This record gives sequence, structure tokens and C-alpha cells, in this order.
Amino acid sequence: MAEETAELARQLGQVPEDRMEELQALCDLAEQELEGRLKSGITKADCGAAFTMGAAWLGLAGLCAAGAADEVESFTAGSLTIHHRDGGGAESRSLSLRRQAEQVMRPYLRDEGFCFLGVQG
Repeated sequence: MAEETAELARQLGQVPEDRMEELQALCDLAEQELEGRLKSGITKADCGAAFTMGAAWLGLAGLCAAGAADEVESFTAGSLTIHHRDGGGAESRSLSLRRQAEQVMRPYLRDEGFCFLGVQG
């Protein structure tokens, strides 16, 4: 299934061939992450196409975040000046892709970000 996920991610993100090995590894990790977050009694097969789509979005989010790291905008040898940039909003795109993945998988994932606490009164 990971190959199918990576191919979908490649198509969605228009990823060049020279980054496919990296994307494949990130999609493998994305599938493991999602599988670990599934509600009790739910398998990835139960999620159908949503699992593949969610993992593809997560893989792309990882690729986007990796591409944002240490992009050099300019380099000067005299007095050694290096200017970095954020990859043209790559961090924002990465977070957006992660949210998209979680939205697609919402019906199947455990709630992890909210809980009720009892207050004696």
C-alpha cells in the first residue's frame, strides 16, 4: 500500500522523480503514524481510500517541511554572510497539508487534542 500512497502523493504534489525516494520514506512513516492513531477496533482497511489519501497528504507535509530546512537565499564569501529563507511559505504549506490529512482521516482517528475534566463545585 505504501507504493500506492507515494504515487498518489507524487501526483498531488507534482513531486519530481529525483525526490521520490525521500517521498516514499515519508509516506511509509505517514502510514505508520496514521495506523498508530486509529480508533480501537479500526484497521487501515476499514478506512478505505481515506487512509491512502491521508497518508499521501502527510507524506507531502513531511517533504514540504524537509524542503524548507536551510534553504540558502544568498551566500557571500567576503565577510561570510549567509541568508536563509523559509522556502517561500513551506512551513505554512506543511501545516496546511497536515491539517488536510487529519481532516480526511477524522472519522477514523482517536481524539487526542481535547478532554473533559471534572470540577467539583
